[in-house]
Amino acid sequence: MTFTSGDDPQSIPPPADPFAEAQTEPKSSEDPQEIPNAVAATIESAAEESSQIDLPAHRHGDEEAPLFANVFRPEPKPPVRIPHLGHVALMAIYLMFGLFASVVLLEVAVRIHIFHVSSLQAAVSDIHYTLGSEMIVYLVAFAAAYFTFPLIWHKSFFAGLHWNAATALRHRWALIGTSFLCYVAAIVNIIFVPGPSNTPIEKIFKQPGAAWLLFFFGITVAPFFEELLFRGFLLPALSTAYDWLAERFYKTPRRPFGSDGNPQWSFSAMAIASVVTSVPFAMMHAEQTGNSVDAVLLLGCVSIALCAVRLITRSLAASVLVHAFYNFLIFSMMLLGTEGFKHLDKM
Repeated sequence: MTFTSGDDPQSIPPPADPFAEAQTEPKSSEDPQEIPNAVAATIESAAEESSQIDLPAHRHGDEEAPLFANVFRPEPKPPVRIPHLGHVALMAIYLMFGLFASVVLLEVAVRIHIFHVSSLQAAVSDIHYTLGSEMIVYLVAFAAAYFTFPLIWHKSFFAGLHWNAATALRHRWALIGTSFLCYVAAIVNIIFVPGPSNTPIEKIFKQPGAAWLLFFFGITVAPFFEELLFRGFLLPALSTAYDWLAERFYKTPRRPFGSDGNPQWSFSAMAIASVVTSVPFAMMHAEQTGNSVDAVLLLGCVSIALCAVRLITRSLAASVLVHAFYNFLIFSMMLLGTEGFKHLDKM
């Protein structure tokens, strides 16, 4: 390097130090410690956005889900209306088991001479064996139904049958009034259309101690189990079957479920189901009344009234209450007419 004559070597600035510039460069306003936090926030935001993207779900391994898998999702199945005819058939099987159990126990009772009965022929006409065998049938069938139907219905046994005891209690006076109207209809039938005398039920009443057993059985056991079978299972099952046939063959809209989760039926379904249910109910008692036509018709009308109570209140407990109080009024009339079942010849 050469200097001219006018230059002073001491006046020439020294060459710039590159390392000095790096050391004197002003610091950034950002704190280096905040950079990792910002990067982490950016990664987290990207992960959230990617999670919101609807990607097809992968199955086992690397196999990809089929194209448009979400488009071909099966429609959810509608809730099952219970009880239906399949449940009625299952309940009938339980009743057959109960009948078998009653026959076995009846045979054992005869062999050990319970109530001094030593033959099956005598047991058939004995009130203790008659009511006892009927009680066994009911209890065996009820026990089987009580523990198995909740597994099928996914709800308790009485909830599936729409028991609704609170509704029955709330309308108890109206239900008792309905029982009294049925009782008045029975009195009118007896006055204007007297039935045959010396019927099987009258013969049973004349057995020693039979009247009080029938009184207790008729206002407790019989109303509960008869309503359970006819108004608890058969009536709603027939109503459901009618509406199902209408929906399938006549393309009527499917009946919606009520706010209580129970099925709603059309008026025609309830009317026809009530009549059909009343036929076996009346025929079941026909033999006791000597197959009297007017007595069977009366029982059919009482059954239709019980069906109406069950359907209007949507409470099986309500029809049980009406049935029990109606039987209580009938037996009370007999109790007063025979002076406490002491003079059964006045029946």
